[in-house]
Amino acid sequence: MDATIVTTEASKYADLAIVYASEYSLKIVAALLIFVIGKWLVNKLTKLIKGLMQKATIDSTLIEFSESLIYFVLLLVVVMAALNALGINTTSFVAVLGAATLAIGLALQGSFSNIGAAVLIIIFRPFKIGDLIEAGGATGTVKDINLFSTTISPVDNRTIIVPNSRVINGNITNFSNKRERRVDHVFGIGYGDDLKLAKATLMEIVQADSRILTQPAPLVAVSELAESSVNFVVRVWTLNEDYWAVYYETLETVKLTFDEKGISIPYPQIDVHTNK
Repeated sequence: MDATIVTTEASKYADLAIVYASEYSLKIVAALLIFVIGKWLVNKLTKLIKGLMQKATIDSTLIEFSESLIYFVLLLVVVMAALNALGINTTSFVAVLGAATLAIGLALQGSFSNIGAAVLIIIFRPFKIGDLIEAGGATGTVKDINLFSTTISPVDNRTIIVPNSRVINGNITNFSNKRERRVDHVFGIGYGDDLKLAKATLMEIVQADSRILTQPAPLVAVSELAESSVNFVVRVWTLNEDYWAVYYETLETVKLTFDEKGISIPYPQIDVHTNK
């Protein structure tokens, strides 16, 4: 008798398991298909929109930002469709998601501030992808701007990821938004050296460099009568891409030319007097 009851109960649960398996397995398969195919379509659609924006010669910064935003929104739609296929009430899920979002938002205020900062960067455009900037404690070329961070690559090819909120809340120096850039140098000579010769020599050096622009005109002037030297300020303009080459080569040329002409470049000295 007991064996018959056990067999009956086992058969009952087996039948129930088969019913649930047949019902939910189809839903699970449908949900997985929706997610896999949906994600594939999202990738294709995002790339298509990006290609159309590139053909329309839209700014690359806006393209990269829009690509991230469109992908996130479309993928969220796919996830909701997959949950709906499982039989989950997405209406109540959206309400729960909204409450959870509020709670998470309070805990992740910094992350949402990064999204707000990204919007400000896109609207006011203090820089774009490819610009050389100094922002958020990093200096380098902007490689990417997404919802949460800005990727900056310094000259030594490192990758620095700076939160957008840190970028927008500090000073931003953009070295690329102007075609020309000024090179500033200060050179000192000894008080016993020929001031007019030194000034003429500096002017000859800057005028001989074809990368230095004639307009605005180069400036060579006495800037300071210091403790141990007479200082000249040299200010010249060059194209942005020639800045560092002009900066370093001018230093070298001035030193070599001063040596040839016997013009001294003073350095700090300490005179020590002893009593005998």
